[in-house]
Amino acid sequence: MKILMASSEMAPLARSGGLGDVLEALPAELNRLGHEVSVALPFYRSIRENPALKIKSTGVEVTIQVGAKRLDAEILECVAPNGVQVFLMRRDEYFDRSSLYGAGGRDYDDNAERFIYFTKAVVELAARISPAPEIVHVHDWQTALAPVFVREKRLPFQTVMTIHNMAYQGSFWGVDFGLTNLPGSYFSGPGVEFYGRLNFLKAGILFADAITTVSETYARDIQTPEYGGGLDAVMRENAGRLTGILNGADYTAWNPATDPNLPKKYTAKTLEGKRACREALLKELDLAANPAGPVFTMVTRLAEQKGIDLLLPLLDRLLADDVRLAILGEGDFTYERELLIAEKKHKGKFAFRKGFDDRSAHLFEAGSDAVLIPSHFEPCGLTAMYSLKYGTIPLARATGGIYQIVQDYDPTTGGGNGFLFFDYSPEALWDVIGRARKLFSDKAKWGALVDRAMAGDFSWESAVKQYEKVYETIVRRAQEKATSLPGSVS
Repeated sequence: MKILMASSEMAPLARSGGLGDVLEALPAELNRLGHEVSVALPFYRSIRENPALKIKSTGVEVTIQVGAKRLDAEILECVAPNGVQVFLMRRDEYFDRSSLYGAGGRDYDDNAERFIYFTKAVVELAARISPAPEIVHVHDWQTALAPVFVREKRLPFQTVMTIHNMAYQGSFWGVDFGLTNLPGSYFSGPGVEFYGRLNFLKAGILFADAITTVSETYARDIQTPEYGGGLDAVMRENAGRLTGILNGADYTAWNPATDPNLPKKYTAKTLEGKRACREALLKELDLAANPAGPVFTMVTRLAEQKGIDLLLPLLDRLLADDVRLAILGEGDFTYERELLIAEKKHKGKFAFRKGFDDRSAHLFEAGSDAVLIPSHFEPCGLTAMYSLKYGTIPLARATGGIYQIVQDYDPTTGGGNGFLFFDYSPEALWDVIGRARKLFSDKAKWGALVDRAMAGDFSWESAVKQYEKVYETIVRRAQEKATSLPGSVS
């Protein structure tokens, strides 16, 4: 099957979170099964400045109408490190910028225009590929208008949209609808309008032939008012086209036995390598060595979703004990400021590193004993999957995909692979930290927990088969519909 995916991220070319990780792994896994998959991305500055990619021109240029503007799009191509063909949509005024979506703590004011342009360029690319793709698979709000444009142009592709995070919908002023050049009838309840605004994600939900999201639990969650971001009723009305598919972990990139980012590799049978990583992490962060208690970490976007507001009230209490805490991430300026203040107050016990890079993320995973995931909601939970593989025990709120990944430790049977809490409150988080701290003092039981964690398998094999089933279903339906039309030959 020929598939064109479109996304605003693909690790390691451009990444801000789990979306990039999925686009690094899923196309490669589908290719291994014999499908022909390529990915379309904006030609960001970070991609242009990567000489290893060996970017070249396809010789194709298309003209894109964005409101009153007619803009050329140069289509470049390269091969990603995972072997997947990548098409790059070049328009420097939109994508030659320091960040993907914004700067200085604010989104770019023209994000609606940027991603309408990109999405239209993707649709034009799909129309020119020969032979044509059978599936155009788009990811999150940035490309969610593609199914609308495909439907309006009556193009012969089936469309799939994956919702990675319902909290980010691409909601813009109603006047931005003019940038789509769609007929006015689309700006309505049955179309792309939502409470007077242009809503990209709603458009994808209504017009895609199939909708997927990143875990079975999250598929149920987004049909509720608590997690639906206002679109819960829209999701319930279109639940017949929705499938929850738990993402897999890319063990070619996240495996402590082969990880080039680590000072010493390790397996469940050679955990001295993990101890070496722990020492290296503490040294690099200038934290006091050899605490009696665990080393906790968070690798996270600093946003309300991730539960950082649960941890902040506990910092003084947590760091009064002989433990270490390290946080890697960036986001909300308020959280960043609070963490910088706490770092000065608890020098030698707590470290905050602003930003994200692959090497640091991998060292944080390998060098810690436990990872904190106190999320308000967690669509999938890739961090938990990675942590388990690295023998780093998740302390997580039971929400979204976490339900399918982490099993709570049972002191009676000795079962489980992590620690769960349910109430979204600092005290519930404190309770689970206390449970982990107590077990950590029993080296035999903690070691058995680490063994169970590392034995888990969350590879992409199952997920890819479910995506194949979604693709096959909508292609078959389209074929059946075509043969049932008047004048068709059976």
